[in-house]
Amino acid sequence: MRSASGGGPFAALKNIPISLLAMAHTRLQLLGNEILTEKHRALRELTLVLAMVACAGMGVLLVVGLAIILLWDQRVWLLSGLIVLFLGAALVCLAKLRRSTHSFDGVFAGSLAELQEDLRQLKAASDHGKDPR
Repeated sequence: MRSASGGGPFAALKNIPISLLAMAHTRLQLLGNEILTEKHRALRELTLVLAMVACAGMGVLLVVGLAIILLWDQRVWLLSGLIVLFLGAALVCLAKLRRSTHSFDGVFAGSLAELQEDLRQLKAASDHGKDPR
């Protein structure tokens, strides 16, 4: 008995490897795109962080120097207060960094979701063809 497409069951069996290969090709392209996107995002963020740290460091040094010059008579109290302020800010930054690294979804979340969907569809298709005896 032939199917409506004229290929019969053997033609359908011949198309399975082609379909699997096309599916693998699509998934590999998606994985490559995600790797490239994540690389560009990470480099852009790293560049911005380095520029921010350099500018903020220079600004902090200039502000501390100006404050010490303006308040020369209270320099010990001023430096003590600034030390506490900057160490407190560093601890806040550390806490935020730890929180952000724990909430990261993963680099290949899109690819993994697509592969899980493919696996679910393949399982559903293979269960569909079985005899319910």
